[in-house]
Amino acid sequence: MEFRRMTVEEIKRNLTDKLTSNFGCDITDATDEQLYKAVALTVRDEIMQRRAESRGVRKESGSKKVYYLSAEFLVGRSLFSNMVNLVNEKNYIQALEELGIDRSLVYEKEPEPGLGNGGLGRLAACFLDALSSLELPAMGCTIRYEYGLFRQKLVDGYQVEVPDNWLDEGNVWEIPRPAETVQVHFGGRVEEYEDHGRLNFRTVDSVMVEAVPYDIPTVGYDSCMVNMLRVWSARSPKRIDMQSFNRGQYVQAMEERELAEVISKVLYPNDDSWQGKELRLKQQYFFSSASVQYAVADFLKVYGPQWSMFPDKVAIHINDTHPAVAIPELMRILMDENGLGWDQAEDICRRTFAYTNHTVLQEALEKWPENLFAQTLPRVYMILCEMNRRLCKRLWDAYPGQWERIGHMSIIAYNQVHMANLCVAYTHSVNGVSGIHTDILKKQTFHDYYVMEPNKFVSITNGITHRRWLIQANPGLSDLIDSAIGDKWRKDMNYLIDLKPFADDAAFREKFQEVKFYNKLRLTDRVRRMQGVTIDPESMFDAQAKRLHEYKRQLMNALGILMLYNRIDEDPSFEIPPKTYIFGAKAAPGYQRAKLTIKLINSIAELVRKHPRASRMINVVFLENYCVSQAEVLMPATEVSEQISTAGKEASGTGNMKFMMNGALTLGTMDGANCEIFDAVGAENIYIFGLTADEVERGYASYRSSEIFETNAAIRKVMNQLIDGTLCPEHPRMFQEIYHGLLFGDNGGMPDPYFVLKDLPQYMAAQAQISRDYQDKDLWLKKAVLNTACSGVFAADRTIQEYNDKIWHLKPLKL
Repeated sequence: MEFRRMTVEEIKRNLTDKLTSNFGCDITDATDEQLYKAVALTVRDEIMQRRAESRGVRKESGSKKVYYLSAEFLVGRSLFSNMVNLVNEKNYIQALEELGIDRSLVYEKEPEPGLGNGGLGRLAACFLDALSSLELPAMGCTIRYEYGLFRQKLVDGYQVEVPDNWLDEGNVWEIPRPAETVQVHFGGRVEEYEDHGRLNFRTVDSVMVEAVPYDIPTVGYDSCMVNMLRVWSARSPKRIDMQSFNRGQYVQAMEERELAEVISKVLYPNDDSWQGKELRLKQQYFFSSASVQYAVADFLKVYGPQWSMFPDKVAIHINDTHPAVAIPELMRILMDENGLGWDQAEDICRRTFAYTNHTVLQEALEKWPENLFAQTLPRVYMILCEMNRRLCKRLWDAYPGQWERIGHMSIIAYNQVHMANLCVAYTHSVNGVSGIHTDILKKQTFHDYYVMEPNKFVSITNGITHRRWLIQANPGLSDLIDSAIGDKWRKDMNYLIDLKPFADDAAFREKFQEVKFYNKLRLTDRVRRMQGVTIDPESMFDAQAKRLHEYKRQLMNALGILMLYNRIDEDPSFEIPPKTYIFGAKAAPGYQRAKLTIKLINSIAELVRKHPRASRMINVVFLENYCVSQAEVLMPATEVSEQISTAGKEASGTGNMKFMMNGALTLGTMDGANCEIFDAVGAENIYIFGLTADEVERGYASYRSSEIFETNAAIRKVMNQLIDGTLCPEHPRMFQEIYHGLLFGDNGGMPDPYFVLKDLPQYMAAQAQISRDYQDKDLWLKKAVLNTACSGVFAADRTIQEYNDKIWHLKPLKL
């Protein structure tokens, strides 16, 4: 279908009109920020024109809609992404050139939205893009975090967190919807009352917070479908206490407002303290309640109180356990506000909700102290108690007399509220995000539930939007692909497989290499400008870019670099092709081991930098404040993608797919989606090492890291370097905690629980093979082209189609 697109002249006219009407200036005296806003407003006008063309179609056709609830939506910058999805980027680029505007400066002026942190949020953003592109009705729902997670600064090698003031200049893309504000209540007490012979419940003496919605449009690729990302901002109904203010008590006058509005200030506040836990719980209930209230109100507006239709018209998807409280909240709304009985309300909830699990780590399967939950959400807690009572009866019928098993499966047990058990027990579908991850959910994490309801569990491997991660991030490669196989792959990634024969085409490989080198130059220039660090573009680029966590094993990468440094230092004849190790990661503010690992990486970088020979062969760079816009430059430039998590711990990963799509070769374990990458490209085009998930599971009973330390001299040396002053002469014991954790364990726990030392020798062998293969350029480029050609299976469009076929059953709108 062809859509009317703004012409070059229309874009130029609109842009100059925006400057005049919004800022009272023209192009000659406009600032870069004013130019950005004028361009963004012009693009937004074109998006909203598409929206106007499709508005009302869903309600007229009675189509089902999915509400995708996620604590994060890491959307990244929207300006160029929206131009790409409008399939009008060439007209915009030409218009900017004719007006003499440097588009790179305009793009850089867009603030990076602080709505997410890692893979969970980026996946949600990719899914919303794919839902729009497939013309499926959807709304994403999250919090409008005023300060995001944090901006990362590196000071003397340490991570320092500073506020991310991304909303200081406003957000051009969002549309305020104050008329759709809803109320969310905390605390108070539950009061019983009778109405027409029916026992009812209401919460009294609670604290009320207003949830104010803002909509951010997400336009589908080459479509007039525009779905909304709804972000909720917390607002106190009492803006100021004038009595306190007039008494000169200015801080007290604003106290109630500040306590209410802190809910939408920061993503993932540190929950080490009771207050931190309370704030996190309030955040999760705040956006879950607001989103469910909107979904119910929208249903009533279209269909009225025909509650039997609700699951056929509304799907609510829980992305990890953060929005799990939406389940009892819908129960509350159906029973307390709309008069439904328990059995009918429960049936509606089961048929409406679906749950995606993203982790098998026990500490990440959320649990709340029972008394905190009861105090903060008394009516929801009361409903959970009854849900738990009914669940336990059902579990007793399945496992009679097995109290320990039932306790492990309960929603409320041992003074804790188990959100993952709530999700599994009261949804109609539970999915893992890769084949191996789903198998672990069935065999280990939720095995007892799987035995009861095997058909509830499905596997859907994650995917990424190629529109951002290839078309937008790597235009040179996209144009090269067009020249080889045409442009049908832009709409349908299944056509990318047609690129496979070109791996044997020497002329194509040479052009592929030229594109890669240009992207490497682009990254080196960015790092020099942003951090003052010089990178040799002729060196091999080896990247590990992901949230910093022990199971992702950035530590193994760092120790491997130190082992390589020692080899160079000890053997004057040893040579390797120059290699740049690039890290991009943020550590959670309260995660001290992760923050210490950042310091370790930067200390190794400094050690290498000072060594005359080693610095010629190795460079170590830690990217400051890694974010989506950093990734869009890093991934097209990378040649080796490190996906080295402990097998069985990474649910899927999506960075592995983005690197692969841009022609990087994966170095990884058989974990998460690495297994599917292995199947897609073949064993000869990926570098696999280390224990399997089954071997890791068996290793918990038998593995002794001290044996590796005692028998491997190279590993023993790097371990000793952690505590002998090699890395930090002024504080020789700086990394004692890491040393102790690897050899003796933390707080009586297992030493080296993520098998870093166990897998390290195989990791080093794989790195050595990579260095050898890299010197054979034809061989390396064939592998790289095949990785790109085989990446179509990891498109988010395929993933969303699977969600729709297996779980949601939405119908594409006829626009």
